[in-house]
Amino acid sequence: MRSGRPAPELDPDANPAAVARSIVLAQLTHAPKSRHQLEQKLSERHIPADVAQAVLDRFELVKLVDDAEFAQEWVRTRSLYKSLARGALRRELAEKGIAAEVAEAALEQVSDDLERAQAQELVERKIRPAMDLTDRAERDKYTRRWVAMLARKGFNPSLAYGIVAEVIDQQAGSS
Repeated sequence: MRSGRPAPELDPDANPAAVARSIVLAQLTHAPKSRHQLEQKLSERHIPADVAQAVLDRFELVKLVDDAEFAQEWVRTRSLYKSLARGALRRELAEKGIAAEVAEAALEQVSDDLERAQAQELVERKIRPAMDLTDRAERDKYTRRWVAMLARKGFNPSLAYGIVAEVIDQQAGSS
Protein backbone atom coordinates (compact mmCIF):
# COMPACT_ATOMS: atom_id res chain seq x y z
CA MET A 1 0.00 0.00 0.00
CA ARG A 2 1.39 3.38 -0.96
CA SER A 3 1.41 6.35 1.33
CA GLY A 4 0.73 9.87 0.10
CA ARG A 5 4.50 10.56 0.02
CA PRO A 6 6.37 10.68 -3.30
CA ALA A 7 9.12 8.18 -4.07
CA PRO A 8 12.40 9.19 -2.35
CA GLU A 9 14.08 10.28 -5.59
CA LEU A 10 11.13 12.60 -6.33
CA ASP A 11 10.93 14.08 -2.84
CA PRO A 12 12.86 17.39 -2.78
CA ASP A 13 13.32 17.09 1.01
CA ALA A 14 14.75 13.56 0.88
CA ASN A 15 18.22 12.80 2.18
CA PRO A 16 20.50 12.34 -0.89
CA ALA A 17 22.24 9.32 0.69
CA ALA A 18 18.89 7.63 1.34
CA VAL A 19 17.82 8.34 -2.23
CA ALA A 20 21.12 6.96 -3.55
CA ARG A 21 20.75 3.79 -1.46
CA SER A 22 17.21 3.36 -2.73
CA ILE A 23 18.31 3.74 -6.36
CA VAL A 24 21.22 1.32 -5.97
CA LEU A 25 19.05 -1.30 -4.27
CA ALA A 26 16.42 -0.99 -6.99
CA GLN A 27 19.09 -1.41 -9.68
CA LEU A 28 20.60 -4.45 -7.98
CA THR A 29 17.15 -6.01 -7.62
CA HIS A 30 16.80 -6.23 -11.41
CA ALA A 31 20.25 -7.66 -12.19
CA PRO A 32 23.86 -7.48 -10.97
CA LYS A 33 25.59 -4.25 -11.95
CA SER A 34 29.13 -2.98 -12.03
CA ARG A 35 30.14 -0.02 -9.92
CA HIS A 36 30.50 2.05 -13.09
CA GLN A 37 26.93 1.27 -14.16
CA LEU A 38 25.63 2.27 -10.74
CA GLU A 39 27.69 5.47 -10.79
CA GLN A 40 26.10 6.34 -14.13
CA LYS A 41 22.60 5.66 -12.83
CA LEU A 42 23.19 7.84 -9.75
CA SER A 43 24.59 10.60 -11.93
CA GLU A 44 21.51 10.43 -14.19
CA ARG A 45 19.37 10.87 -11.08
CA HIS A 46 21.42 13.94 -10.05
CA ILE A 47 22.91 12.42 -6.92
CA PRO A 48 25.96 14.47 -5.85
CA ALA A 49 29.22 12.68 -6.75
CA ASP A 50 30.53 12.64 -3.17
CA VAL A 51 27.28 11.08 -1.90
CA ALA A 52 27.30 8.52 -4.72
CA GLN A 53 30.90 7.55 -3.94
CA ALA A 54 30.18 7.14 -0.24
CA VAL A 55 27.09 5.01 -0.86
CA LEU A 56 28.85 2.82 -3.44
CA ASP A 57 31.86 2.43 -1.14
CA ARG A 58 29.52 1.12 1.54
CA PHE A 59 27.85 -1.28 -0.90
CA GLU A 60 31.29 -2.56 -1.90
CA LEU A 61 32.27 -2.97 1.73
CA VAL A 62 29.29 -5.25 2.36
CA LYS A 63 29.93 -7.06 -0.95
CA LEU A 64 26.68 -6.06 -2.65
CA VAL A 65 28.75 -4.38 -5.36
CA ASP A 66 31.78 -6.41 -6.47
CA ASP A 67 33.22 -5.80 -9.94
CA ALA A 68 35.36 -8.95 -9.87
CA GLU A 69 32.37 -11.16 -9.03
CA PHE A 70 30.23 -9.28 -11.56
CA ALA A 71 32.84 -9.88 -14.28
CA GLN A 72 33.14 -13.59 -13.43
CA GLU A 73 29.38 -14.08 -13.61
CA TRP A 74 29.04 -11.95 -16.76
CA VAL A 75 31.67 -14.01 -18.59
CA ARG A 76 30.22 -17.31 -17.36
CA THR A 77 26.65 -16.57 -18.44
CA ARG A 78 27.36 -14.71 -21.69
CA SER A 79 29.80 -17.39 -22.80
CA LEU A 80 27.38 -20.18 -21.94
CA TYR A 81 24.09 -18.74 -23.18
CA LYS A 82 25.21 -16.43 -25.99
CA SER A 83 28.32 -18.34 -27.13
CA LEU A 84 30.34 -15.14 -27.05
CA ALA A 85 34.10 -15.36 -27.47
CA ARG A 86 36.67 -13.58 -25.33
CA GLY A 87 36.91 -10.64 -27.76
CA ALA A 88 33.23 -9.76 -27.45
CA LEU A 89 33.20 -10.41 -23.70
CA ARG A 90 36.23 -8.15 -23.24
CA ARG A 91 34.43 -5.33 -25.10
CA GLU A 92 31.25 -5.78 -23.07
CA LEU A 93 33.13 -5.71 -19.78
CA ALA A 94 34.96 -2.54 -20.86
CA GLU A 95 31.60 -0.92 -21.69
CA LYS A 96 30.45 -1.79 -18.17
CA GLY A 97 33.48 -0.05 -16.68
CA ILE A 98 35.33 -3.19 -15.56
CA ALA A 99 39.08 -2.63 -15.19
CA ALA A 100 41.21 -4.46 -17.77
CA GLU A 101 43.01 -6.64 -15.20
CA VAL A 102 39.70 -7.67 -13.58
CA ALA A 103 38.28 -8.47 -17.02
CA GLU A 104 41.31 -10.56 -17.98
CA ALA A 105 41.02 -12.56 -14.75
CA ALA A 106 37.36 -13.28 -15.52
CA LEU A 107 38.15 -14.21 -19.13
CA GLU A 108 40.54 -16.93 -17.98
CA GLN A 109 37.54 -19.20 -17.45
CA VAL A 110 37.00 -19.31 -21.25
CA SER A 111 39.54 -21.78 -22.65
CA ASP A 112 40.72 -22.05 -26.24
CA ASP A 113 39.04 -25.47 -26.43
CA LEU A 114 35.71 -24.07 -25.20
CA GLU A 115 35.89 -21.19 -27.68
CA ARG A 116 36.68 -23.58 -30.53
CA ALA A 117 33.82 -25.93 -29.57
CA GLN A 118 31.37 -23.02 -29.36
CA ALA A 119 32.39 -21.71 -32.78
CA GLN A 120 32.04 -25.15 -34.32
CA GLU A 121 28.62 -25.66 -32.76
CA LEU A 122 27.41 -22.27 -33.99
CA VAL A 123 28.42 -23.07 -37.57
CA GLU A 124 27.04 -26.63 -37.43
CA ARG A 125 23.66 -25.26 -36.33
CA LYS A 126 23.52 -23.17 -39.52
CA ILE A 127 24.05 -26.06 -41.91
CA ARG A 128 20.95 -27.40 -43.64
CA PRO A 129 20.76 -30.67 -45.59
CA ALA A 130 19.63 -28.87 -48.76
CA MET A 131 22.81 -26.77 -48.93
CA ASP A 132 25.13 -27.66 -51.80
CA LEU A 133 28.49 -26.97 -50.20
CA THR A 134 30.36 -28.67 -53.04
CA ASP A 135 29.47 -25.74 -55.35
CA ARG A 136 32.26 -23.13 -55.10
CA ALA A 137 29.92 -20.11 -55.21
CA GLU A 138 27.67 -21.55 -52.49
CA ARG A 139 30.66 -22.50 -50.38
CA ASP A 140 32.08 -18.96 -50.64
CA LYS A 141 28.71 -17.38 -49.81
CA TYR A 142 28.24 -19.45 -46.67
CA THR A 143 31.87 -19.02 -45.66
CA ARG A 144 31.43 -15.22 -45.72
CA ARG A 145 28.14 -15.41 -43.80
CA TRP A 146 29.37 -17.76 -41.11
CA VAL A 147 32.72 -16.04 -40.62
CA ALA A 148 30.86 -12.73 -40.22
CA MET A 149 28.51 -14.34 -37.67
CA LEU A 150 31.49 -15.62 -35.67
CA ALA A 151 33.21 -12.22 -35.90
CA ARG A 152 30.10 -10.54 -34.42
CA LYS A 153 30.36 -12.95 -31.52
CA GLY A 154 33.98 -11.94 -30.95
CA PHE A 155 35.81 -14.91 -32.43
CA ASN A 156 39.29 -14.40 -33.83
CA PRO A 157 39.14 -14.20 -37.67
CA SER A 158 41.72 -16.93 -38.23
CA LEU A 159 39.85 -19.27 -35.87
CA ALA A 160 36.56 -18.39 -37.58
CA TYR A 161 37.88 -19.14 -41.08
CA GLY A 162 39.46 -22.38 -39.89
CA ILE A 163 36.31 -23.62 -38.16
CA VAL A 164 34.05 -22.69 -41.08
CA ALA A 165 36.34 -24.42 -43.59
CA GLU A 166 36.53 -27.50 -41.37
CA VAL A 167 32.75 -27.75 -40.92
CA ILE A 168 32.08 -27.16 -44.62
CA ASP A 169 34.65 -29.81 -45.56
CA GLN A 170 33.01 -32.29 -43.19
CA GLN A 171 29.55 -31.51 -44.55
CA ALA A 172 30.67 -31.61 -48.21
CA GLY A 173 32.44 -34.92 -47.58
CA SER A 174 29.38 -36.50 -45.97
CA SER A 175 27.00 -35.42 -48.78
